[in-house]
Amino acid sequence: MEKAKRKKVIIGSLISFCILLIAYGTPAIYYRNHFYFGSNINGINVSGKTVEEVKEEMEGKLKKYTLELKERGDKKEQIKAEDIGLKFSSEEKIKELKDSQKPIKWASAFFDRKDNEITLETIHDKELLTKQIDKLSCLDSTSVIEPKSAGFKYADNGYVVIDEVLGNKINKDTLYTKVENAVLKEETSIDLETENCYVNPQYSAKSERVIDAKNILNKYTASKITYNFGEKKEIIDGSTINKWITIDENLAVKLDEDKVKRYFSDISSKYNTVGKTRGFVASSGNTISVSGGDYGWSINTNKETQDLITAIKDGKTINKEPQYSQSALSRASNDIGSTYVEIDMSKQHLWFYKNGSLIVQGDVVTGNVSAGHRTPAGVYKLKYKDKDAVLKGQDYASPVKFWMPFNGGIGIHDASWRKEFGGSIYKTNGSHGCVNAPYALAKTIFENINPGTPIVCFY
Repeated sequence: MEKAKRKKVIIGSLISFCILLIAYGTPAIYYRNHFYFGSNINGINVSGKTVEEVKEEMEGKLKKYTLELKERGDKKEQIKAEDIGLKFSSEEKIKELKDSQKPIKWASAFFDRKDNEITLETIHDKELLTKQIDKLSCLDSTSVIEPKSAGFKYADNGYVVIDEVLGNKINKDTLYTKVENAVLKEETSIDLETENCYVNPQYSAKSERVIDAKNILNKYTASKITYNFGEKKEIIDGSTINKWITIDENLAVKLDEDKVKRYFSDISSKYNTVGKTRGFVASSGNTISVSGGDYGWSINTNKETQDLITAIKDGKTINKEPQYSQSALSRASNDIGSTYVEIDMSKQHLWFYKNGSLIVQGDVVTGNVSAGHRTPAGVYKLKYKDKDAVLKGQDYASPVKFWMPFNGGIGIHDASWRKEFGGSIYKTNGSHGCVNAPYALAKTIFENINPGTPIVCFY
């Protein structure tokens, strides 16, 4: 009885062992030619497949590989595996993975799957990839819109910001790098915007530098400078100032000094009177034209340019007269005013008016015409007056009591050596250019005239 029992136990154990052996051994035989459960290659589940099946599947998937490029304006382009010679760098790793999986240890795959995962690296023809990228429509120079930074426009109420232009220009080097990295990772799409493949404007409308520049521009153009020229005015405000402003590529705001100076040159030509032809009402009652001389208004362009630039940068509102390098007695259309000396050299006669009243008049002798010493016509200003002076020339030294120069070495003075004045003496026996006057005439002028008084000489 005991023997029979033991025999049954032994037979049962043998049967169980055989069943277990068959249950474990059958998969082991299967996994001799097939990958373990949970095997992955490049993220693809290859469980239960043969090496050849895996190779075929991997190659098939690689041939279908397409990289989609998402561009601005909802445009899309593609680069395909066949166009760039895409292939696996080595398929030997597939066999190596299979060889590493011992059939008898198939059960361990359920507990340690990381040992059953590999990545096959791909390679591509770099020259073909470059050619494919060159063919992309997004790199077609005929359709490229250049990016443009935010700008400014002057309007009635000041400057407004003009939005930047994004354009669609691609940074080719960046694009190549991003595409190549995507291909190596077998990514199926890349967004060129997200990947920063575009050349973007340096400044947008919201950039701090744009906002700062706008504030400076509006500060400058808020300035208002009013120049007074007697009853006339010249107003400089934003409508003029904006034409003098330059903004460089780094948004630095500058005033063009040359343009400001040119403005004052125009103003000077309009209001400066030195040397200009004037309409002068002579004592005869006739209006004559007199040109030349050094009397009149002359704006100090350099000084006024700098002052104006400073005022604009400070955003000031100013009402002022310009600074003059030389001034005259009147800002009326005839700047000579009502105090002046009139010398009609054709009549050889002089009149001296002060505040509109005739103080004195008389005959004189002017420069010797025949000797080439003609007294120049023009409107001059009395430089100074001096008593008991000695007038010296190349061949003379003449003492005078009253010396009143107005044009270099030419002036009004008494001439004690002359007994007669007026007439046609000046034509052959005139002075070296000065205005010779009788003693009493010279004395009266000297005692009543001030430096700066206009001396009007005409024929």
